[in-house]
Amino acid sequence: MLLINCPYCGYRDESEFHYEGEAHIVRPSDPDALSDAEWGDYLFFRTNPKGWHKELWLHSAGCRQYFNAERNTVTYKFKSTYKIGESAPSGEAS
Repeated sequence: MLLINCPYCGYRDESEFHYEGEAHIVRPSDPDALSDAEWGDYLFFRTNPKGWHKELWLHSAGCRQYFNAERNTVTYKFKSTYKIGESAPSGEAS
């Protein structure tokens, strides 16, 4: 069983969470000024690294809060979890 550290509720079973995609994606300030290709890149293209990756998660069966996590895509190990708007902690695994 994998436990994920919700920054609001503490450690909970992985079945309570839902992966939402890559973290820290900034919406364009003037979407109307983007070309179709640029808008398509913003909507659909994300990195898919092998190794450590910052991700957006939802505690869907708990507090219903979104949060960010740094997770290894090979080992599935979480290094840290942190609230939206905060910087990633530099600590060890959560």
